[in-house]
Amino acid sequence: MRIFDPHIHMTSRTTDDYEAMYTSGVRAVVEPAFWLGQPRTSPASFFDYFDALLGWEPFRAAQYGIAHHCTIALNPKEANDPRCVPVLDELPRYLVKDHVVAVGEIGYDSMTPAEDTALAVQLQLAAEYALPALVHTPHRDKLAGLRRTLDVVRESALPPDHVLIDHLNETTVKEAKDGGCWLGFSVYPDTKMDEERMVAVLREYGPEKVLVNSAADWGKSDPLKTRKVADAMLEAGFTEDDVDRVLWRNPVAFYGLSGRLDLDVAGTDATHEGNSILRGVPKTAPPAESAPAQTPPADIPLAETEADPRAGVRTGHRSLPATTEA
Repeated sequence: MRIFDPHIHMTSRTTDDYEAMYTSGVRAVVEPAFWLGQPRTSPASFFDYFDALLGWEPFRAAQYGIAHHCTIALNPKEANDPRCVPVLDELPRYLVKDHVVAVGEIGYDSMTPAEDTALAVQLQLAAEYALPALVHTPHRDKLAGLRRTLDVVRESALPPDHVLIDHLNETTVKEAKDGGCWLGFSVYPDTKMDEERMVAVLREYGPEKVLVNSAADWGKSDPLKTRKVADAMLEAGFTEDDVDRVLWRNPVAFYGLSGRLDLDVAGTDATHEGNSILRGVPKTAPPAESAPAQTPPADIPLAETEADPRAGVRTGHRSLPATTEA
């Protein structure tokens, strides 16, 4: 089983998470720029963060055989802070970077006029830079937020089939689907969607243009929720092809719209700008197959690259050992 988590905040996670994710079948992730949990006080803090999403985090992921891409944006919550708004003027220099596969997270938090402006500006940037957009729907008044989002999308130069609307649930999925957008679902331990509800949505609406993510971050969340959804789908009678479509091919198709998706994990240096993710040398070296890999593990062969209709999208992936197959 191969898994692509299309929305996860690995900056907030540990290398133990990367190791567990790889064992579960995760071979690719997209990390959207988002709120850090406390207010940023200047645009410069965004730029350091964006640089980390483009440098340090892909390095960490590659040590565990996982391809890492990101999305860049001024997030909805901080669009309300005048100290942060100048970031909008600086986004173009990041939107041309190779591993930036969408503009995001954008959208609504409290549905303020400032958020209206930030959403419209960033949808325009997505259209100008030929990127898709990842849109966050608000945690409160979800249906009203979705309808307002769809109105702004329709008024923009970006076609709906280049928009992924995330954090959907049973109350919002139909209108998002009718609006022609891609459908994103975040699966959490206690809030948002869970595995059983996700399976019920898939039964009702089908797997077309559906992406499932863990949205794991600094709060209570679970980076293995994508695998748990895959297992729940199989237990509910979905086929392995259905699982592969939702957990791999759909994310590849959406982010492949950027023309920048590269799913080959090349070997990396042992350090990034002089820093390593390791902490010294273990007193007793673990077996080779269980040690953190400085390059993708050599005993796991690279699967044959799949044909993909989009030029520039490589979808090679590493197969799991037999013990972790569903």
